[in-house]
Amino acid sequence: MTARLERREVVARLLAQRGACVVVSGLGASTYDLAAAGDCDRNFYLWGAMGGAAMVGLGLALAQPDTSIVVITGDGEMLMGLGALATIAAQAPANLTIVVLDNASYGETGGQLSHTALGADLAAIARGCGIAEALHIASFVEIDALAPTLATPAGDPRLFVVAIDRAEPPRVIPERDGTVLKARLRAAFGLPAM
Repeated sequence: MTARLERREVVARLLAQRGACVVVSGLGASTYDLAAAGDCDRNFYLWGAMGGAAMVGLGLALAQPDTSIVVITGDGEMLMGLGALATIAAQAPANLTIVVLDNASYGETGGQLSHTALGADLAAIARGCGIAEALHIASFVEIDALAPTLATPAGDPRLFVVAIDRAEPPRVIPERDGTVLKARLRAAFGLPAM
């Protein structure tokens, strides 16, 4: 069995040098992890939009091509939105990185095994869709090497699947109001609220 990393430390290390990148988090644990790493106006929490994190990241990447966009989501959510990988590959945004925190379970609904525990390989699926840089990460050495690359666009979309443990650290609850989150992200780009 693959060694699994502690999720909060993974996210904290990834974002320690984030610069001005925008980070989109999927539902549940990835949102708590992002908030625990430090709330800021360039965090966009999706809360219950399961399966939508990668596509929201794609939309932001296309709308803001000079800004690095990082999506942090779980394996369950990525499995629900697999079609997003084909669309992302077809659009080929130079500034989109997807980090899948893979604990091989559906943590938000009781810890049932996800398809990654049963053989589904999200990195291989991403490569099959046309995302050339789609890799598994299983060590903090690899996390620390990836972290400084998140601050600037990489030139092509990328996906990294990080093997994490199934621990459930205390929840850090950030802003939940979608209108507020949208307005503060727009303000971070110097755009008027809508």
